[in-house]
Amino acid sequence: MAEDSDLEKTEPASGRKVEQAREQGNVPHSRELGTFAILMGSAVTIMLMGDYFYQGLRNMVLSVFSFDREAVTDPGFMAHTLFEATRDTLITFAPLALVLIILAVAANLLISGWNFSTQALEPKFDRLDPIQGIGRMFSVQSLIELVKAVLKSAVIGGVAGWMLWNQRDDLVNLAAEPLNAGIGHFGWITLMTFLAAAGAFALIAIIDVPFQLWHYYYKLRMTKQEVIEENKQTQGDPQIRSRIRRLQREMARRRMMAAVPKAEVVVTNPLHFAVALKYDEKRMSAPQVVAKGSQLVAARIKEIAREHGVPIVEAPPLARALHRHVEIGDTIPGTLFTAVAQVLAYVYQLKQAKIAPALPADWQVPAEMDPGVPA
Repeated sequence: MAEDSDLEKTEPASGRKVEQAREQGNVPHSRELGTFAILMGSAVTIMLMGDYFYQGLRNMVLSVFSFDREAVTDPGFMAHTLFEATRDTLITFAPLALVLIILAVAANLLISGWNFSTQALEPKFDRLDPIQGIGRMFSVQSLIELVKAVLKSAVIGGVAGWMLWNQRDDLVNLAAEPLNAGIGHFGWITLMTFLAAAGAFALIAIIDVPFQLWHYYYKLRMTKQEVIEENKQTQGDPQIRSRIRRLQREMARRRMMAAVPKAEVVVTNPLHFAVALKYDEKRMSAPQVVAKGSQLVAARIKEIAREHGVPIVEAPPLARALHRHVEIGDTIPGTLFTAVAQVLAYVYQLKQAKIAPALPADWQVPAEMDPGVPA
């Protein structure tokens, strides 16, 4: 059962999995959003530039069907006329084509973002497999597309039919209107019906866009084993990382222990902590912690200090404060200057005197710096 659960795609796609999919040209897209943008863009553009399109088509038709008797006998007349008609049509509808291209690109960028991949252009011969083709025909995705097609037909057909039914009187009266007025009126009815149908398509796009995003990330889900393998590839094997961290800690500990013989003093809380301090008044503005540790590490620090003649001073409050608040390599904070000065003064007296001086009776450690003092 555990093995079966590991093979089930229950984990969300990682950032690397999504990035790899985009590199292969696999990005979320909604055809319904693109269709809505094109339909609505066409309706709005025709509404704003309808007179321009009408005049362009009118001039083109007049130009095509205006010729004399001699032109009919010219073998090149038909080709020339067809060329001019095609050119005039392209020029007339160029603004509409430009708007539709921009909207189609913008609709795709809106949902998938900018992505360029040459892998998407590579031929995929597995799509020519008839067995896989039949499987795709009867897949869940095909059923969803069928439902969407029926929904689109119902919505668009229903809205268009409703618009025409409400304008049935105007459609009947078109026959009684003058030609120019009737053409304009018919064009306006057609445009309003088309605009309403395009607006109704927005409902389908609003439903389809979230579904396509959900379906895209649903297909990219990963198994638990895939997540583990990806983590190994990106971050390395956990056992190897653990071993590297252990080696790094050992190297840091060896460097720390190598600094103890050069310390001025080791401050201890006899059974728990040991902190080695170094101070060079010519090169340092304040004493520096060069080694610290607790339990076995503290015992090793004291052992090395004894081997190299480094003074060991028992100052429990100061040892606790230094161990808690100062990292290795950092200088001591200003709040501990007085207590550290007491220790250094004691060490200097110890080096000069034949008889060991008495330890200070009260170490000047602020209560908030000593973790051994109850809050």
